[in-house]
Amino acid sequence: MSWEAWFAVAVVLLDILLLMFTRLAPDIVMVSGVAMLLLVGILTPEEALSGMANEGMITVGVMYVIVAGLRETGGVDWIGRSLFGRPRSLAVGQLRLMAPIAALSTFLNNTPLVAMMIPAVNDWAKRQRFPVSKFMLPLSYSAILGGTISLIGTSTNLVVSGLLVSETGTRLGFFEIAWLGIPCTVVGIAFILLVSRWLLPDRRPVLSETGDPREYTIEMTLEPGGPLIGKSIEEAGLRNLPNLFLAEIERQGRAISAVAPEEVLEEGDQLVFVGIVDSVVELRRIRGLLPATNQVFKLDGPRTDRTLIQAVVSDSGPLVGKSIRAGEFRSVYNAVVLAVARGGRRVMKKIGDIVLQPGDTLLLEARPSFAVQQRNSRDFYLISQVEGSTPPRHERAFIALAILIGMITVVTLGWLTMLEGALLAAGLMLVTRCLTGAVARSSVDWQVLIVIAASFGLGQAMDVTGAAAAIASSLVGLVGGSPWASLAVIYLVTMVFTEILSNNGAAVLMFPIALATAGSLDVSYMPFITAMMVAASFGFATPIGYQTNLMVYGPGGYKFSDYLRLGIPLDLLMGVVVVSIAPLVWPF
Repeated sequence: MSWEAWFAVAVVLLDILLLMFTRLAPDIVMVSGVAMLLLVGILTPEEALSGMANEGMITVGVMYVIVAGLRETGGVDWIGRSLFGRPRSLAVGQLRLMAPIAALSTFLNNTPLVAMMIPAVNDWAKRQRFPVSKFMLPLSYSAILGGTISLIGTSTNLVVSGLLVSETGTRLGFFEIAWLGIPCTVVGIAFILLVSRWLLPDRRPVLSETGDPREYTIEMTLEPGGPLIGKSIEEAGLRNLPNLFLAEIERQGRAISAVAPEEVLEEGDQLVFVGIVDSVVELRRIRGLLPATNQVFKLDGPRTDRTLIQAVVSDSGPLVGKSIRAGEFRSVYNAVVLAVARGGRRVMKKIGDIVLQPGDTLLLEARPSFAVQQRNSRDFYLISQVEGSTPPRHERAFIALAILIGMITVVTLGWLTMLEGALLAAGLMLVTRCLTGAVARSSVDWQVLIVIAASFGLGQAMDVTGAAAAIASSLVGLVGGSPWASLAVIYLVTMVFTEILSNNGAAVLMFPIALATAGSLDVSYMPFITAMMVAASFGFATPIGYQTNLMVYGPGGYKFSDYLRLGIPLDLLMGVVVVSIAPLVWPF
């Protein structure tokens, strides 16, 4: 190999080592690697930036906007409850997650599917009191596995199918690859269920490791004629809420404490919850629950334009010694007090009757401008907006779900490409006011997109320098004339390239090598091509092996070693399954 090829290999290995053994952000590591290759002249600016124009990367970015529309309308919560239910154990929960995701990814491109499901899985796992890290990698892996069942499940299948038609004239049937995809999916899901309790970490995302110690008491009431009336506490999903418990129900002047799960909710009930602020945010997302104070509905503007704000009462302000009712928050501040925390303890009084003391933390519902207007006020010490606390636009949830189903339909039928369908759906989310432009802009995870784009640059370097082809040819040449051994090597090399390049890059690189190997052995090329196609999608052992692995990296709170621990044995197991079955379906 030339010095350029060795340099490209060294940069790729350096990036992997930095991701494994340092705390450097993935986007900094990957972009730095591409920058080094650009500076020494191995990559042209066009090649280095080719990932920024990649259709898959752009599709992922647009899907964040679609997911935001579902989240802002409560559609994500509905999807989570409908698909995943309320499992009693971790293993059942993982099965309830992986089985439908694998089925959906058969007909949907798995990358946007995972982008759509991340917030639903995150909320659902928290609600069920399961560690999110036990579900994010299974989400990615099951989407990858299910994508190998049909021709449209992953872009890799479409790429290889196109190459096969152009080079040999052979067309793959829509479900022809399912001879490998279904066994791999069944075995892969079973393996994850058996070993994930030991190989997956019990780890929380970085942002959730430091909780808010302040405990609020908040009163909610049932929406008249709403969906919760007539349901039990268990059926309404109000039991076992994370960091929140239902202290009592006030019904027709009497208090029901120690509320049983079988207690049926009635119209007019007032529910008293106790929990930290993040749990109060989740409570506001439940359809059919409204703040008990009618002052909320007298504020200016719709509720969907408001947010939760925490404010600490100053000892020099006019509020000290006054009750909340006497403080006239609505007329003075255009805000309503929903709850009060005092020294981390509950305040056992009606909200309006609480007499404020210096240092009390108020949980307010107000417009976001409240924080700016009162920032220098002597009435409050500290003011902070609670992120993600805007109430969902439940009345638009049906519209958001209809847009999603429409996107799936037109893409599955082949009327639009995945990118075109996603762009149309994102535009409709904005036009129908399922979300605002500001929310759409803030919903995109630019770090993930930068890493995906940079990974294409690294793959380009391995390709244009000839490093990837030289490594592949050398390994294939080691096995002599055995078709089975050659098939195993083709699979192994493709899998390794997928882990360090990209799925499509590995497929394009290995296709001519697989075809030439079959020709030199004078055997059928079909077992080699199909095995290589599946191997190019199976990147389980690194975050950069497949886009979905990278997307769950942050939400799952993972380290690089977590992928190696579960991914390497899964990679090898899938290799055994594919190499064993492919020659039986497509004989040499």
